[in-house]
Amino acid sequence: MSMFCYQCQEAAKGTGCTVKGVCGKTDEVANIQDLLMYVMKGISQYSTLAREAGIENEKVNRFITNGLFMTITNANFDKVKFVEAIREGLQLREEIKKQAEDAGVAFGELHHSASWFAETENDFDAKARVVGILTTENEDVRSLRELTIYGLKGLAAYVEHADNLGFEKSEMYSFMQKALKATTDDSLSVDELVALVMECGANGVTAMAMLDEANTTAYGNPEITKVNIGVSNKPGILISGHDLKDMEQLLKQTEGTGVDVYTHSEMLPANYYPAFKKYEHFVGNYGNAWWKQNEEFETFNGPILFTTNCIVPPKANSTYQDKVFTTGSSGFPGFKHIVADENGVKDFSEIIELAKTCAAPIEIEKGEIIGGFAHNQVMQLADKVVDAVKTGAIRKFFVMAGCDGRMKSRDYYTEFAAALPKDTVILTAGCAKYRYNKLELGDIGGIPRVLDAGQCNDSYSLAVIALKLKEVFELNDINELPIAYNIAWYEQKAVIVLLALLSLGVKNIHLGPTLPAFLSPNVAKVLIDTFGIGGIGTVDEDMKMFLN
Repeated sequence: MSMFCYQCQEAAKGTGCTVKGVCGKTDEVANIQDLLMYVMKGISQYSTLAREAGIENEKVNRFITNGLFMTITNANFDKVKFVEAIREGLQLREEIKKQAEDAGVAFGELHHSASWFAETENDFDAKARVVGILTTENEDVRSLRELTIYGLKGLAAYVEHADNLGFEKSEMYSFMQKALKATTDDSLSVDELVALVMECGANGVTAMAMLDEANTTAYGNPEITKVNIGVSNKPGILISGHDLKDMEQLLKQTEGTGVDVYTHSEMLPANYYPAFKKYEHFVGNYGNAWWKQNEEFETFNGPILFTTNCIVPPKANSTYQDKVFTTGSSGFPGFKHIVADENGVKDFSEIIELAKTCAAPIEIEKGEIIGGFAHNQVMQLADKVVDAVKTGAIRKFFVMAGCDGRMKSRDYYTEFAAALPKDTVILTAGCAKYRYNKLELGDIGGIPRVLDAGQCNDSYSLAVIALKLKEVFELNDINELPIAYNIAWYEQKAVIVLLALLSLGVKNIHLGPTLPAFLSPNVAKVLIDTFGIGGIGTVDEDMKMFLN
């Protein structure tokens, strides 16, 4: 095999990509990503010991966070960016090592990832082929290490978004580095690695709470909003990804230019924030989930800005690839990358000027979709919701959060939503909602049957809602609530959401369309026996099971 990667749901043959990633990354990029992970583990060995001596390096904190984010599925396909990051990482490793040595830290025995050094790009390519996932021979240890690492990648994404808005917690950086160091420690038992996975989930809850505070402090609490899915007659810019700070800067810079702004995929929830509603040129949402972008970017006509992951490599004959820009942790060869200045400001003028030369988007649908049901908004409806449950108007809630993907098997989620009895309500967050948020499912006494809390990180809102209902109904266990979990997953942010829910004590979560390839049979058994984790079957079978 020329590579090995099994971090996403679409891993080839359900076991792992070995020639080229289903996501589109080449074997070269896959291997160089493994090398960046290897270097970050080495840095973390020194930085963790340095922390114990009271030394915290902010550059290391941000490097590790961004490096983890860069390696999330569909975030960055640009080998050059990874080589640059590795070079920076090696310099930082020497810097934090010297800081620790000067403070009298005794390193003791460290894993070889802490000491390896290469001076040329050829060395990188050679080393990249021998430091990957499969170097951990024990299948169960490998599985638990990778489960931790994928949780860390999702955690890093949320930490970086919060940091962009000026919110951070030192303990988040500390945990990420401690956990990376732990994945190099051959002395840890399986039980200790399981405990590390659960600690990762607990940190996920903290990170999502921090990001929720950052977003709502900056932009207000999401409100119930009807979002336009049609188009105007002006040229537009389509913004994709997840970063709301980028959204804010783009809206400010496009104001008065004659260029409209549309959200795409996971940026849809930006429409729910009060601070963004004041912009008259903020038109609404264009298109569907990330995997349809090849066709929908063609009809949009204008430039596209990726703020984070969810890039699909353009086809060779595409007409839009010269109009795509990236920023933050995202990247793709040939796409223009926009960096922030020392004050965090990004200059989007090139995108705006390009947009002015483009035709208006072609309308692909009309109408509106409703969202904005984050925890603050739902709490305002609490009396109505509780009364509906007590009277039997609402029999059960179904958490159908998570990710969408291109597999035909994901039609299951559309069919499942459509088949749910009319006395049930769907709680959702993430791009999985595109499988059913345009269905005419109606409402229950004015409460829509699809309550969209927002992005994948807003799954935190669903946990807050569940905990509040537990309190209102005076229950001892969150699992006594009339809530079922039928979650779709795709990439590593879904992994941290899953681990966060497990850390809160939620059980009997069903995950699909397939269980992760990185779960060894023994690790999967632990999750099944301890937490009741399950897969999905047919719609009819699962409907009977959930409603029993």
